[in-house]
Amino acid sequence: MTENWREDAEYLSYIEDLLATEEVQKLANYTQHMNSTRLEHSISVSYNSYKLAKRFNGDAKATARAGLLHDLFYYDWHTTKFDEGSHAYMHPRIAVKNAEKITELSTLERDIIIKHMWGATITPPKYKESYIVTLVDKYCAIKEAAAPLSARWNSYKERLKRI
Repeated sequence: MTENWREDAEYLSYIEDLLATEEVQKLANYTQHMNSTRLEHSISVSYNSYKLAKRFNGDAKATARAGLLHDLFYYDWHTTKFDEGSHAYMHPRIAVKNAEKITELSTLERDIIIKHMWGATITPPKYKESYIVTLVDKYCAIKEAAAPLSARWNSYKERLKRI
């Protein structure tokens, strides 16, 4: 589903300045959902959210940009703990602060990033684009975590076809 993002000129025009930054590229150094890097996850969330925003007449540019920046933090969330709150509560706030260091955020983009953990946090999103990123983030996380199971299942199906 995200394989074609490099060939989507409109999408690239929205995120290429962010993707070129060292801050975003550093996300490649962190594992996200067992089988992906944080950068791969962020691109997946960004591109799939962008496509849905276009389909539902949302702000595709803000959705793409905030989707790319929604997990802009640099620690291992499996081991780092905060006194101020859970990772689900803290990392969107950290991501917004980090994003503001590299670009100006609109009100919509801020809401998308801050509220993307709704469900694990209590304050609901204000905008449809925020709901899109929230739901796509969960979908991508499950897909990434389940990737080895999916590969094994596909291998098993192939073996069955040969029998």
